[in-house]
Order: sequence, then structure tokens, then C-alpha cells
Amino acid sequence: MSGRSRELFADAREVIPGGVNSPVRSWRAVGGEPAFIARGRGAEVVDVDGRVFLDFVGSWGPLILGHAHPRVVAEIAERAASGTSFGAPTAAEVELASLLRDAVPSIEQTRLVSSGTEAAMTALRLARAATGRELIVKFAGCYHGHVDALLVKAGSAALTLGVPDSPGVPGALAGLTLVADFNDVAGTRRLLRARGGEVAAVIVEPVAGNMGVVPPAPGFLAALREETSRCGALLVFDEVITGFRVAWGGAQSRYGVLPDLTCLGKIVGGGLPLAALGGPRRLMEQLAPAGPVYQAGTLSGNPLSVAAGLATLRTLRETQAAYERLERLGAEAERVLTEAAAASGVPACVNRVGSMLTLFLGVDAVDGYAAACRADTAAFARFFRRMVDEGVYLPPSQFEAMFVSLAHDEAQIAELGRAARRALAAL
Repeated sequence: MSGRSRELFADAREVIPGGVNSPVRSWRAVGGEPAFIARGRGAEVVDVDGRVFLDFVGSWGPLILGHAHPRVVAEIAERAASGTSFGAPTAAEVELASLLRDAVPSIEQTRLVSSGTEAAMTALRLARAATGRELIVKFAGCYHGHVDALLVKAGSAALTLGVPDSPGVPGALAGLTLVADFNDVAGTRRLLRARGGEVAAVIVEPVAGNMGVVPPAPGFLAALREETSRCGALLVFDEVITGFRVAWGGAQSRYGVLPDLTCLGKIVGGGLPLAALGGPRRLMEQLAPAGPVYQAGTLSGNPLSVAAGLATLRTLRETQAAYERLERLGAEAERVLTEAAAASGVPACVNRVGSMLTLFLGVDAVDGYAAACRADTAAFARFFRRMVDEGVYLPPSQFEAMFVSLAHDEAQIAELGRAARRALAAL
């Protein structure tokens, strides 16, 4: 970077750890210095130096309608004019919870929170209270926010206890988390048959999005449902990314497997901080004040976030063939990236579910964490920087998802392909 972005990053590092308020924004994984974004509209963002980028980050997934969608902006402005926060119930919270109940198959009641991390944390607490058990099973490469108990690495086998993945996470707490391999039905079944009586919950991204996009193998989610039901553990779907992204009812609707609890985020807040935990009444009413499991938040269900979320979800619901269009644009993005890689001779594969996708460099297939870790991160870093030079803004990490929005059009997807072809050829 140069110009104002470079100056801002230097200033930011004096007053913000690493110069950013979320680590991946630093571009450390891809080298260089981050662009500071000034504004966005539709499928484009503009940095503080006036450079225009075709955007496939979309604020990491929430902006399924694109930047500054007129309806969302208008709803936020109207709500703000009447007050931004009250610490008291509002009618819009009831409307949003009712919409989520009608849209997501497994949800009867919803608790609104402010972040996906908070939703996952609450899900674990509720699961432990409901089952009287302590152990949690997660999958290597799946990210559920920076909850202490879930910041663990994979062991050498499915029965290996987790070890802390960050300083400050007590080993005793991480030791309550068992780590299995995503898409490994046999290994997960062995784990739950051996330890299931101690397991409160199995938490999973039904479509992995934080080791890059990795779809569930046929039968994997169904096996999780079968085995958790068998041992009396709760099945928790972390649909913070996939909720309203891969289908109107989320991944559980797309794949026909219903969890006990669902974490939502990103799209449900329309680009403002909002997340949710939902499930059947018998579980959700164990949360305070209806039940003894404590959870609270001063800004939970913030009126501005709820307004943005309602505007986004209503627009999705009212837009004819919205998901067919997203599927078509996503498929075209997959095609042009695959063809660009093939033309360059660079080993690569593209994983996609709906409008979320990842181009993995240096590998022919990725079906889980171990395969994702074999990707050529150095090559991806060079590719990313060349795409920036081409005016295309991608997630600054090999292990993140690209997102296509309803604001993108066929010409912009074609431009993605042309830029990728030039960038990959330069590798």
C-alpha cells in the first residue's frame, strides 16, 4: 500500500494492537499493508486513496445484498432518528425472532446477541446445563469465534484432547474439548461411541468456512445427527456464515439435517453487529429469565442492528429467485477461477457451496483440515497481491471464503476470471 492507507496503518499501530481490530485485517498472512476502506456501494469498495476494488469479501459475508443497499441504509437511518439503544425490549426484536422462527427449520425461539462468538459461547453453556455433561466435540479447522474452550488445535487422532491454540487459554479448559476431523464419519462415530456419555454437544460448521470452504461429505451431517441423538449429546450448527447464505433456511435446510441449536450471525445483522442462538422451546426456555442458565448483554438486540437485519432478510425474501441467482453467480465464479488456474498450469482447486467459495492453490482437492493445510500459502499471498493490483479485493488469507452478493453481475464475475487469469499467469 501507499499514500493515505500506509499513513493510517502506521498511526493505527501506535494506538491499536497490530493496527487492526480483528487480526486477519492486517494482511499479515499475505504480506504488505492493508487498504483502509473509505466507502462501498454495490459490489465495489473504495479505499482512502481513491482506488476502486471489485469486492468479494462483503464484510466477510454479511453483505449479501451488497454495500450500502438503499433499503438497509434507509431503515438504519429511520431507526437512528428515533434513538439508537434503550436497554429495553422493542417491537422489532419480536419481528426478527418471528422471521427467524419461520425461516429456519429447527428454531422455535431465538436469543439475540451481539456476535457469533457470543452465540457459540451461549450454545455451549446451554448444552452443558441441559445435559449435565462437560465435554464438547469440535472439528479441526472449524472456527466458532474466540471462545476459550473452542480455541484448540487438532490432535493426532479423534480421541486426542485439545491443547490451547492461544496463550491465555487454560489447559484445563481446553482439555474439555475433544477434536475430530471434519468429514471423517468413521472417526467421529468411534469418538462418540467411546466418550458420548460425557459429551454435552458436538458443534460444527455444516459447511466449513474458516479453513477455506469445505462442503460436508455426503452422509457426514446425517451421521452427526444420528450419533448425537444416540448418545444424548446436543448437535449445534454454527451457521454464522451459512445462515441465509447457502439457502433461505441455512445449511440445515439445504442438507435436510436439523440440529438442536443453531448459531446465526453476519447476514442476520445486515452488516451491523448482531447474532443469534436459536432452538426448540424446551431448550431455549432454560435461558434466563425463563430458566436458570444465565446470559445477558446490554446491547443485545440493538435497534439499529435489528433494523438492518430485518431490511436485509425481508429483501432476500421478497427478491424473486434470489438464491437461484446467487447459485448461478457462484457457479460462474467457480468456473472462471477453475479455468484461470488450468490455463496457468498452477495446481489448484475451487470449493464452493452456493455463493461462498475458495480457490486453493497448490492442491488438487480439499476435503478437510489436513488437506487445507497443504495449500501453498506463499503462492496465495503472491496471487492476492497481484489481484489487488488488478483492482480485485479478495479475503487476505488462503483459509477464508470469498462471497458473491446479489449486487454482483455477470460482467463482474467475468472480470474476476480475467484478473485471476493474469494474476495466476504471473506466478
